[in-house]
Amino acid sequence: MNDELLTTFDEHGKITGSAPRSVVHRLGLWHETFHCWLVSREPDAGLSIWLQLRSTQKRDYAGLLDITAAGHLLSHETTEDGLRELEEELGITVPFAALHPLGIIPYTMDTEGFLDRERANVFLHETALPLKAFNLQPEEVAGLVTASFADFRGLWEGKLPAIRIRGFRVEGDRRSAIDEEVGTGSFVPHEQTYYRKIIAGIADAFT
Repeated sequence: MNDELLTTFDEHGKITGSAPRSVVHRLGLWHETFHCWLVSREPDAGLSIWLQLRSTQKRDYAGLLDITAAGHLLSHETTEDGLRELEEELGITVPFAALHPLGIIPYTMDTEGFLDRERANVFLHETALPLKAFNLQPEEVAGLVTASFADFRGLWEGKLPAIRIRGFRVEGDRRSAIDEEVGTGSFVPHEQTYYRKIIAGIADAFT
């Protein structure tokens, strides 16, 4: 995975060349990613947002809640190729035309030995699929949950200390139910501005 070749950019979005993924993260070079957030409408509960639970096998942010499906765009790939993340991580097929684009959101995550500067191509997708329709990639995703979008918004706006998530966790060949309360510490530490832009985009598109 670390030897994947990524296109690199300057801070203005101009292509500067390409480099292996490990070098991109070590040097903090700007690169492109694909993010897709799923939402759904429940008859009695309103709009829900879907979150993946990262595998405990992941080197970075293991076991934390994150974007429904996301990944790096390789140097030879287009944005549309990012759809493979939905297929690989979640086991579902979604046509590109069914995605709602939010554009490119640049942001940075800085942790010890790891400087991630992403130009995230962000999309939304409204799904009507039930949880049981998803087949997760265990090396990447340990579980899938939903939360009330209103609560998710309240959490990241500082109005709620915690929100309830419901879904399932994969443990070997078994699925076990998840029904618990989580705070912001249970999420991958994307910049607050990133979460707020996602919330604003979902609100504009679906509420």
